[in-house]
Amino acid sequence: MDKENVVYILKCGDGSLYTGYTNDLTHRIKMHEEGKGAKYTRGRGPFKVVYLEKFDTKEEAMKKEYEIKQLTRKGKLLLIRNWLKEVMKGEDTKEF
Repeated sequence: MDKENVVYILKCGDGSLYTGYTNDLTHRIKMHEEGKGAKYTRGRGPFKVVYLEKFDTKEEAMKKEYEIKQLTRKGKLLLIRNWLKEVMKGEDTKEF
């Protein structure tokens, strides 16, 4: 089975947000929790996944990651809020 290309946003223990890309979300979260993930997340746990989007290709995922990283904190929070609304409605199940 091919690995999925995922863009995610973590809410860190200090309330900050971290955006990343991976092809193995479970492993990547474990790395963040062990302090072996991105330098930014070291010492900022615990983490909560607050946004997740899957893509067919690495290129698409990395483009989305870049777009999210260009947003202000307010823009990221709006993106998260809208995504959570869709998840709660159960309308956008392709992302799971």
